[in-house]
Amino acid sequence: MDQLKTQPFDTLKKIKDITFPEFVSFRQLLITGPPGAGKSTMIKKLGGWSEEGYIDLSLNRWWTAQSLSLRPREIHLGFPFEGKKKALAVFEKAWIDASPPLKLDFNRIILPPPKRFFFSVNWRERYIFEFVLPNPESLLRQRIKRAELGTHHVDEAVNLERIERQLSVYRQIARYLHQQGISIYIREGTDGIPLQIID
Repeated sequence: MDQLKTQPFDTLKKIKDITFPEFVSFRQLLITGPPGAGKSTMIKKLGGWSEEGYIDLSLNRWWTAQSLSLRPREIHLGFPFEGKKKALAVFEKAWIDASPPLKLDFNRIILPPPKRFFFSVNWRERYIFEFVLPNPESLLRQRIKRAELGTHHVDEAVNLERIERQLSVYRQIARYLHQQGISIYIREGTDGIPLQIID
């Protein structure tokens, strides 16, 4: 159900030897995805801001957050879920331990307003979200390898079922933002080409 139908972009360009859609500007980039997907790797390749940001998509005016002022940047997303008052990231214990799995509450996602006046900021064009979404099996391998280093507590007891659920949440959000006119594209791993969602 949450699988995305995608295809490559017609026109591409290179930024620091990485392929991007033609419309992407370096300073617009926000790179997101589930734990271990390769967000930090992409930021290092680009020479972007290594400090991780966090955005709660249910928070009013999240698009004006100070953490978004320096780009390109790695962003963790907090999502509203049905029955939960507070937004959760998919690495938080309350999300991981929930049974049955939590469902996204799309009605609580707040979107930047469209540009209304000539001199007002066009928040919908200020950012472009790159969703790094590897296939579940390769992501599991990456996270098991990282778990052996002991550098990220989110990799403890990682398994394929959890990874598939995390990817599902990010796919659903990518589709929703795309449908709402927010600029997003998909990359299936750090070495993948950018893909557009086909409605």
